Amino acid sequence: MARLQVIGGGKMGEALLGGLVSSGWADASELHTVEPDPHRQEAVAAAVAGVSVSAEVLRGVDAVIAVKPDVVAAVLPALATAESPRVLSIAAGVRTAAIEDGLPERTPVVRAMPNTPALVGLGAAAIAGGSVAGAADLAWARGILEAVGTVVVVDEAELDAVTGLSGSGPAYVFRLAEALRAAGIAQGLDAGVADALVRQTLVGAATLLAQSGEDPGRLRENVTSPGGTTAAGLAVLDESGFMDLIDRVVAAATDRSRELGQ
Repeated sequence: MARLQVIGGGKMGEALLGGLVSSGWADASELHTVEPDPHRQEAVAAAVAGVSVSAEVLRGVDAVIAVKPDVVAAVLPALATAESPRVLSIAAGVRTAAIEDGLPERTPVVRAMPNTPALVGLGAAAIAGGSVAGAADLAWARGILEAVGTVVVVDEAELDAVTGLSGSGPAYVFRLAEALRAAGIAQGLDAGVADALVRQTLVGAATLLAQSGEDPGRLRENVTSPGGTTAAGLAVLDESGFMDLIDRVVAAATDRSRELGQ
């Protein structure tokens, strides 16, 4: 008997299935993927051995909606007919009310905003319950997403800000990596050397931030000697209004999330 079905066999759905199996949340034989594309069916079956894959929604099985936002409306009728007991959606920008409207009355719906580091088991996700989702439903959703990262619970109104911060956040980090690599090359470093140093610098700094528990400002102060090289570089960031720039970046992404959810 299937314990969970993932609607959508894309990269996020595949990552979630793999995380659920590797974390011990479920055996592969207890998981099902609904995917109409034969090529993606083969890819999911190869990536997560033992998971069943077909184009059919299973009846009476909890579901995760992992399709693109513009496809959600198209998959709701099948979920409604199959009477899925509860639903977790990771489709960006689609409100719980819109999903509830397409399902049988009083179906618990939980909405989540994960991010792409879930592909390597290091995601950050926020979840919010719909109108009839209770503590047990939130715990269920949290357990699923913790298989691929960290999970926090928020009010649904906060999910747009979550999208602007952590949902879009990896792209900001990747842009920083691009800029640092280009700057290193401009200062005379070989491209391969610059690339290797940037990747490890970001991994190391992120790991230190995560494991130390220190405030980011304190960590910055710890590596900034008065009059030193780091202070010189940070001075340029401050003079350029770096903090205000990041505020505007997150605000723009948050505003766009609100617009898409209308």
